[in-house]
Amino acid sequence: MMLSRSLTALAVAASLLLSACGGGDAPRGALLQSTPTGSLSAAQIDAATQSSGLQALSGAAQCAVSALQVRYVTRDPHGDEAEASAGVLVPTGTAAACTGSRPVVLYAHGTSFDRNKNMANLGDPEVQLVLAMFAAQGYIVVAPNYLGYAGSSLSWHPYLNAEAQAVDMIDGLRAARRALQAAGGAQPTGPLFVTGYSQGGHVAMATHRALQRDHAGEFTVAASGPMAGPYNLAEFGRRINEDQVINAGAVLFTPLLLTSYQRSYGDLYTSPAQAYNALYAATIESLLPSTSSIDTLVMQGRLPNDPTFTAKLFQNDTHPDGLILDSYRQDYVNNANNGFRRAMARNTLLGWTPTRPVAMCTGSQDPVVPASINQFAMRDDLNSRLPASLQAISFDLEDRDTLPAGSVGDALYAGFQNAKTQSNNVAAEYHGTLVPPFCMALIRGFFQQVQMAGL
Repeated sequence: MMLSRSLTALAVAASLLLSACGGGDAPRGALLQSTPTGSLSAAQIDAATQSSGLQALSGAAQCAVSALQVRYVTRDPHGDEAEASAGVLVPTGTAAACTGSRPVVLYAHGTSFDRNKNMANLGDPEVQLVLAMFAAQGYIVVAPNYLGYAGSSLSWHPYLNAEAQAVDMIDGLRAARRALQAAGGAQPTGPLFVTGYSQGGHVAMATHRALQRDHAGEFTVAASGPMAGPYNLAEFGRRINEDQVINAGAVLFTPLLLTSYQRSYGDLYTSPAQAYNALYAATIESLLPSTSSIDTLVMQGRLPNDPTFTAKLFQNDTHPDGLILDSYRQDYVNNANNGFRRAMARNTLLGWTPTRPVAMCTGSQDPVVPASINQFAMRDDLNSRLPASLQAISFDLEDRDTLPAGSVGDALYAGFQNAKTQSNNVAAEYHGTLVPPFCMALIRGFFQQVQMAGL
């Protein structure tokens, strides 16, 4: 694939910045490297969205898009220097929407079990969705890969660590700005919007909070649009451990969480065998994210053989090969000083007050991140403190009354219901496939309203 002149200039500029940066004690957000990873014309984007049916939501592409992977300096949860990377999707072309000062979408991706997850990879389905919905419409997208992924120097991922992931996101934004300013072309000088899906919904909410609290002199958030995120981890954890109402996929999410919080805070257990079934304890801390597929890990006996990754979360008489010891579950329920329980409370996002507009989006039948204890609880908490003029919006794809008035809302509601009828497995596809494009369309519309209103 031929590189455009602007991308070639960017690569040269990035190498100069890398040479000037030197090693050791680099500032947060220092740009280490910027590498073009590909580009798509508007016609190619349109062909893909027409083929998939996405174009009814995304609209026709206004711009071609070039992708970059930037490497940058950030900090791990202990404040130590670490390297991470981000994907940057840049609108290109001669149309007014594709050049000059552009709005920026800082995007947080969903949970991935693949250590090679890279938001600069144009073959990634999540990248393709974000590209069509935002970058091809004239937004610069900055999408950090997170510590622990895509060649990061950290060997583990600080999963749902609100403060650490916000630091990573903000440093990725800094590095992307430096790369784009050095290259010319579309510039990240327009409004800043923050969004993300699933894990990324939690990360987006935490990042908005951190930007407002700690970086108001450097960045101004125009609005945020977290989607389908686990904002209320304290109640989520209580529901799973005490009520034993277990969300779909919990067998996979739990090791990411335990490893993240153990390595961040150090007090979840004295050894993995205190929390995990002996069948898995020896390798579990280094298991996820992985370069092996989940199917391979199950075949190797390193995860329970559980097609739903739900039923075998806890070891019991019915499931002797369950992942987590029932004694650890009981300690979570009965011991207020249980390290896992305290970490879940520490990373719950209720209790802060945004000064810029917030809209959230979900589907209330979500089996992975229950809306009632997450989005709806977050909405009620925010709105208990916010003035009437700044009340947080809560889109629910299952509730027509929460969607925009008129034909737009009608079309979105009907389109989502139709998508469910066309699905071969609604439960399996609901969170990861069915909801994201509709929520992304709603959040993009919300950002456009904020921008047009000059709020």
